[in-house]
Amino acid sequence: MNDSHFNSARYQAGLSLTELMVALAIGSFLMIGAIQIYNQSREAFVINESIARVQETAQFAMDTIEADLRMASNWGRNSRGLAVEGRSLIGDADPTSLDPPADCGARWVLDLGKPIDGNNNAFGLACLPTADAGTAQTNSDVVTVRRASVAPVLPTNGRFQIQSTRIQGEVFKNGLVPNSFEPPADPAFPAQPTDPSATHNLLVNSYYVAQESELIPGVPTLRRKTLTMNAGASVVEDQEVAPGVENIQLQLGIDVDQDNTVDRYVNPGDPIYDPNAAAGYVPGARVMTARIWMIVRSVTPEYGVQDSHTYKPGDLATALTLDGGYRRMQVSKTILLRNART
Repeated sequence: MNDSHFNSARYQAGLSLTELMVALAIGSFLMIGAIQIYNQSREAFVINESIARVQETAQFAMDTIEADLRMASNWGRNSRGLAVEGRSLIGDADPTSLDPPADCGARWVLDLGKPIDGNNNAFGLACLPTADAGTAQTNSDVVTVRRASVAPVLPTNGRFQIQSTRIQGEVFKNGLVPNSFEPPADPAFPAQPTDPSATHNLLVNSYYVAQESELIPGVPTLRRKTLTMNAGASVVEDQEVAPGVENIQLQLGIDVDQDNTVDRYVNPGDPIYDPNAAAGYVPGARVMTARIWMIVRSVTPEYGVQDSHTYKPGDLATALTLDGGYRRMQVSKTILLRNART
């Protein structure tokens, strides 16, 4: 009985110290490997997430401006801004006394001879950025787009609108179709394709970069001044578009000989495409394309990120050196205006 118990206890003996140390060593190596794989995977996920967010910001900002630019020079049923009565003229920003909002000036609203315009490496608008946005970003352009809404609408008192046919147009804001146009057959509904004329809202947007986001303090942001309605009156609102945009640049492709091809690129504000310019305008010159550059950054700094690149989008005379531990990317696109060709 005792021998049997002794043999049973002997065969139930545990691991030796050597075996235990070997097992602990193997387990430790496996744990260290698993932890390293986890940390590397987590780091890769964070980096990919950060890159994706910067790319999403760039894509959204570019898509927003592109949608506006593509429809520039759309005045409803025609694409000839110089055929629209009530537009700004040389020496008279408001020839038909429509009294646009004073914030950005009458020409900002009514200069329909320039469906695309802007300011080169400066803010340049009469209406300053909203106080919460701080000052405008230095060495960044302003992109201004003027056009009509795509869909016909009903005349609305107080809103700047364009009544148009295939050959002419007129700006008004009293809610009454101008006398020189035959109104739609059914005034209770927006114009149909068979109606002799149609009403469209006048849209004006100026995109710029401000130094301070209202949504994410301390982050530069793309904003826009936009012509809209408030309490039955036309007003200019300052809206935030995309936090993280650090710089925007614009160049315009000009057709000077009316052959529907770009002959040269110029900076915004060049008189070559301005029919109201005192000198330098080329009769018949039209903006055919717009080149947009943007520098976009992450909204928070990242550990270990050092931006040693220099950025020189558009016509910047001096390259920008930006760091601060932020992830950045520069994007660009050439946009063809749908309504520029004859």
